[in-house]
Amino acid sequence: MPQKTPFLPGVSLLLSGRLPRSQRDQMRDQAERLRQASLSGLCHIFGRWLPEGVFETGSNERRRSYPMSITFWAFLSQVLNPGTSCREVVRKVQVWHRRCQQPMPSSATGAYCQARQRLPLERLGQAHEALADRLAAEAPTEGVWKGHRLRVIDGTGLSMPDTPSNQEAFPQPTTQAQGCGFPVVKLVAVFCLQTGALIRWVQGTLHEHENRLFKSLFEMFKPTDVVVADRGFCGFGQLAALIEREVEMLCRLHQRRRVDWRKGKRLGHKDRLITWQRPYRQGDIFSAAEWSALPEEIHLRMLEVRVEVKGFRTESYVLVTTLMDSERYTAAELAHLYLRRWSVEVFYRDIKQTNAMDILRCQSAEMITKEIHLHVIAYNLIRALMNDIAQCHQVEIQRISFKGTLDALRQWLPFWDQANGRSRPDRDTRDALYEIIAQDLLQIRPNRSEPRALKRRPKNFRLMTKPRDQMVVEKCRKQSQKPSTARLI
Repeated sequence: MPQKTPFLPGVSLLLSGRLPRSQRDQMRDQAERLRQASLSGLCHIFGRWLPEGVFETGSNERRRSYPMSITFWAFLSQVLNPGTSCREVVRKVQVWHRRCQQPMPSSATGAYCQARQRLPLERLGQAHEALADRLAAEAPTEGVWKGHRLRVIDGTGLSMPDTPSNQEAFPQPTTQAQGCGFPVVKLVAVFCLQTGALIRWVQGTLHEHENRLFKSLFEMFKPTDVVVADRGFCGFGQLAALIEREVEMLCRLHQRRRVDWRKGKRLGHKDRLITWQRPYRQGDIFSAAEWSALPEEIHLRMLEVRVEVKGFRTESYVLVTTLMDSERYTAAELAHLYLRRWSVEVFYRDIKQTNAMDILRCQSAEMITKEIHLHVIAYNLIRALMNDIAQCHQVEIQRISFKGTLDALRQWLPFWDQANGRSRPDRDTRDALYEIIAQDLLQIRPNRSEPRALKRRPKNFRLMTKPRDQMVVEKCRKQSQKPSTARLI
């Protein structure tokens, strides 16, 4: 029998050598050392919300200065710090290698840009879906509205550099002259109204209607979900398709629909049960087979809501919903729920203005899609951090500032480098960060005026009407005034 007891118990077994290690294990250790060198902050905070091993490098790939995991975290840090250039990221990677006492990569940005291009889009999609599902599972149950999960949907547009690849995939607006505009990608996104997380989205060109993009998101909704939308999504096809999936919807009545309070069953003052007949024309959103498969008629509830706030002009609007029970869903509760739809504008402001996704920076259509994925992942990671802080300190997540959380995170990230992977300093730093963010809550300021207007005027420059190489700016025709001569008294 082989002897299991070592002959020299006090001597380390390393004297007899170690087993040969595979290239995959060596690359994994190298990536781990690099993360502990300078990316420990992002990994310690956000690593637990991402699926394990999603960005691991394959065993057959050669050893690179930018493995997949390092490329992802470097790209994520670039997104979380708007205005960071690729040169700055390369300098950061050089610092990582220096701290690990490894040969530093080249100062050129080509290797990092090629590493971003090799980053698989499928892995980014898997990371986003896993993160969104975990955020939905960790959402507090007390925020559920009458047993329903609240989903809010809206569309937006993003600009990008004017390159041939971007123009081909996402054409610019037709009202702009060729060579004077910028390509625009249209997004239709579904947010969780409870946590603010961006669950799913679909992208298209500026010339595609939002309802066509919304149609591809029908499969993501689950029964008893409540979708809150504006009047642009109030169509027969959208409502009928969601009713077949047992999904509830609350939206504002489309401006082309006529209101007749004499028809339908009366539930209250300007609160009726109505019936919509399927129109003869299906439009260009649904195919003929899909349109004929929809029911001949659907039953809805229509009610008028009057907003009376002291100091503001009284306004009224008409809502359409599939929540038919007037006793369980009163008109006042539905009106208050629809007013919460404004939160989607705040969500878009956080991800577009605060996190600088309004103007994308990549030069090709493929990289534009990856950049959108990174922005969404970064946004959801901040939302996950806010949700964790809200549950730890028993505060409302709506009162935690997204920008305040992002600003505090940027300043506290260097402290994780000093912890160097030790559990106690890492835990103390996280607790201190959570406490600071939880103490800086937003003030409750209901019914305040928030007009969409800009106060600061733009510079008085002429607009481009021709490509830059063809544009000739004429000089000002004002006659130059001669300086006045001063007299001595």
